[in-house]
Amino acid sequence: MPINKVEIPGVNTSKLPVLTNTKMRELFRAMQAGDPSARDQLINGNLRLVLSVIQRFQNRGEHSDDLFQVGCIGLMKAIDNFDLEQNVKFSTYAVPMIIGEIRRYLRDNNPIRVSRSLRDIAYKALQVRDSLVHRFNKEPTITEIAQELQLPREEVLYALDAIQEPMSLFEPIYHDGGDPIYVMDQISDEKNQDKIWLEGIAIREAMRRLSDREKMILSMRFFDGKTQMEVADEIGISQAQVSRLEKAALNHMRKHM
Repeated sequence: MPINKVEIPGVNTSKLPVLTNTKMRELFRAMQAGDPSARDQLINGNLRLVLSVIQRFQNRGEHSDDLFQVGCIGLMKAIDNFDLEQNVKFSTYAVPMIIGEIRRYLRDNNPIRVSRSLRDIAYKALQVRDSLVHRFNKEPTITEIAQELQLPREEVLYALDAIQEPMSLFEPIYHDGGDPIYVMDQISDEKNQDKIWLEGIAIREAMRRLSDREKMILSMRFFDGKTQMEVADEIGISQAQVSRLEKAALNHMRKHM
């Protein structure tokens, strides 16, 4: 079933309303003052957001209407927990919660067997992650989640990896208006490949023209075999910034090779 054909009983999805930021804030204030109709309006006014999110999961073999229903649960959780005092758009806050709800649904329906103890750790980590996002309004690192759980970082990372469902290397996982970040951008290359010595010289000459930060990121990514997430965690910037710096540095090097 195509995404734009998702059916909601009694609702024409092509005519779903879109709320302005001003109207959204008015409805949130009314809802928090005890008006149940305001919550219904917020849900109906953001169903298009759910439809846009489930497009990235359309190749998982799941029915679109099932994913839509699960995404609506994430939307309702976002509406119930959104803090007007935080200087952030509702869509920015809601999209990760909708995605998280859908990913949990896909993990629960994953045919790959994972031990109960690993699942327990992973689900606790996801709950802590959602709590930290709500508390600090930013994505926590694995280290921060592990500290909250009082568990070794490696144990939490292993548990989260164990419950991940298979996905395409070319699936977009983040988009901030510029170039999207794909799954393949997070994968480290640990293979040791012999390089032709002339190519090695050309690479060293090109790297000399880079800034210190660009040199450090490329060294950690391609010589130390670290993922973008690991690099971001280590130097204290976001993964999106690492991706942009990495691509800019590689493009700069190509001009001098």
